[in-house]
Amino acid sequence: MTERFEVWAPRAQRVDLVLADRRIEMAPEGGGWFAIEADAQPGDDYRFALDGGDPLPDPRSPWQPEGPQGASRVVDHDSFLWQDEHWKGLQLPGAVIYELHVGTFTPDGTFDAAIDRLPHLLELGVTAIELLPVAEFSGRHGWGYDGVDLFAPHHAYGGPDGLKRFVDACHAQGLGVIMDVVYNHLGPSGNYLGQFGPYFTDRYATPWGEAVNFDGAGSSAVRAFFIENALMWLDDYHCDGLRLDAVHAILDSSALHILEEIAIAVEKLSNHLGRQLFLVAESDLNDPRIVQRREAGGYGMDAQWSDDFHHALHALVTGETNGYYSDFGDVEHLAVALEQAFVYGGQYSAFRDRVHGRPPVGIPGKRFLAYIQNHDQIGNRARGDRLSALVPPELLKVASALVFTSPFVPMLFQGEEWGATTPFLYFTDHPDPELGRAVSEGRKTEFESFGWDPASIPDPQDPNTYERSKLDWQEAEVSPHAELLEWHRELIRLRKRFPELSDCDLDGVTTFFDEDQRALIMQRGAITVACNFSDGEVDVPAERSDSTQLLMTSGDQPHWSQETLTLAPTSVSIFAG
Repeated sequence: MTERFEVWAPRAQRVDLVLADRRIEMAPEGGGWFAIEADAQPGDDYRFALDGGDPLPDPRSPWQPEGPQGASRVVDHDSFLWQDEHWKGLQLPGAVIYELHVGTFTPDGTFDAAIDRLPHLLELGVTAIELLPVAEFSGRHGWGYDGVDLFAPHHAYGGPDGLKRFVDACHAQGLGVIMDVVYNHLGPSGNYLGQFGPYFTDRYATPWGEAVNFDGAGSSAVRAFFIENALMWLDDYHCDGLRLDAVHAILDSSALHILEEIAIAVEKLSNHLGRQLFLVAESDLNDPRIVQRREAGGYGMDAQWSDDFHHALHALVTGETNGYYSDFGDVEHLAVALEQAFVYGGQYSAFRDRVHGRPPVGIPGKRFLAYIQNHDQIGNRARGDRLSALVPPELLKVASALVFTSPFVPMLFQGEEWGATTPFLYFTDHPDPELGRAVSEGRKTEFESFGWDPASIPDPQDPNTYERSKLDWQEAEVSPHAELLEWHRELIRLRKRFPELSDCDLDGVTTFFDEDQRALIMQRGAITVACNFSDGEVDVPAERSDSTQLLMTSGDQPHWSQETLTLAPTSVSIFAG
C-alpha cells in the first residue's frame, strides 16, 4: 500500500525518507515542507535524514517502539475498532477526577493493567481519569514531563493500541479520560526537534529546558505542530479533555495567544465530533484571563488547577510554612479560597515579595479544580511524602471533606482515597549514563540547599525509587485504610446527591471562621460543613432548625446548645437543612 510521508524542515536543502535500507529523496512542497508517497504499510519503520545526515525520528512520529532514539513506526489510526460510538463526553462541572500515573498505578505499569482496576474507580465514584503525560520519553519509566515525541504514546505503557484500549474501556464504563500534555518545553534526551526547524527560542527561558518558539520567526508552523498534537489526543485517541502543564511557562506575545488558538481549535473539533471536549490549565499566575471566556477577553480554558486552595488547606493541616506555604497557614486563607478561589487576587505576597494575582470577579467555581494532593505536591517533596505521612487520619478526613464539598471540581491523586503509605518519588530511567548522573546529582544538590542530608534523598535513577512509588493495593483492604476509602466513597455519594454541592456557584458560598479556635464553617445553600482543625472541642455559632439533619461526621457526634454547635476535636460534620 502507499503511505504519505511529510515533514517540516525549513533549514534543510534536502530531506530523505529512510525506509528499511532505502533512502528516498522527498520533494519540497514550499514553506519548508517536504513530502513523498512511498510503498509502506502500518508496522513499517522509518526515519528522516536531513542534508545527508544521520537518520532521525519523525517529529510527528505516531509510535516509537524502541524509545526516542529508535525508528518511527507507521500507524493506521483508522484500523482500531472503537466501541465507544455512543459516548458523548462528560460535563466537567459535575466531574470527580482521579489523577493517575500509568507506570505506578499497577505492578505491571501498563495501559492494559490499568484497565483491570477501573472497577475500583467506578465503585469509588470517579467520573474522569487524568493521565500523567504518556508522550514518549527517555527510558522505560518516568513522570512523563520530559517527553520528546509528543505524538507517540509511551512504548513501555503499551503504545498507541494500548492507549486506545484503555480509553475505549473507560468509555464503556462511563469514565472520561483527560490527557496531561506538556507544551512549555521538551525533555533533554531524544529531543531532535531543533534539528528540523526553529521549534525553540533563546529569547525566553524555562526552569526545565529551552522555551518553545510560539511568537518568533518561523513560529506559525511551530504553533500548528502543538495545535495538531492537542487535536490528535482528542480525535485519534478519543480523549475527553487535556490538562496543559505549567502554562505560565508558555511564553507568547502574539496578539492571539497560543492557549486561545488551541481553545478555538478544540471547540471546532468538539462541534465537528458532536462530543464534549474541554481544556484544563495549570497556572500559578492567579490570572483570571486563563479561564475567562474568549468573548470576554480571556484565553478560553475551561478550568485551571487551584493551587491557592491546595496551599491554604495543606499549610493549615500540616503547619508547614516553608517556601510558597509561607503565604498561607491561617484559617482565613482557607475561607478566602473557598469563597473566591484565589487567595492572592492583587494582594502582597511575602513569598514573591510583590503584589500577586488579580481578583477572579465573575469566574464561577466550575473553572477551578480542588485537591489536597497531586503528583507535583507529593513528588516534588524530598522524599515524596503523601499527606498520610504528615497528618493523622482524622485530619485527612477533614481535608478530604472540604475537597468534595467545595464549590470546585474535586480531584484525587491515585491511592489518596485509602491514605496510601507508598510515596510518590521523583524517578527517571535515562539510558545515557552522563544524563542520569546529572539528574541524580541535581536532585541531591537541590534539596541539600534546603538543609537535607544528600544521602537521604532517593536517587531518581535507582530502579528501587520507581518500584517504591508503585501503589500497594492490599493496603486498601485493611484498617485504617479501608475506613478512609469508605469515607471517600461516602463523600462522593454525598456530592452527587445534593445539587448544592455540585453547582459550583461561588455566590452561594459563605464562610465563618474562628482563627483562635481553628474552626471553619462553610455554608452552601442548605448544606453546612463545620470543621474543627484543633485537638480540642470548640463551640461555634450555628443556627439549627427542626429540619437540620446530620449527614456525615468524622468524629464524635456534634451537639447543639441553643445557637451554639460543639464540634469534637479534629473533626468535620456535614449537615443538611
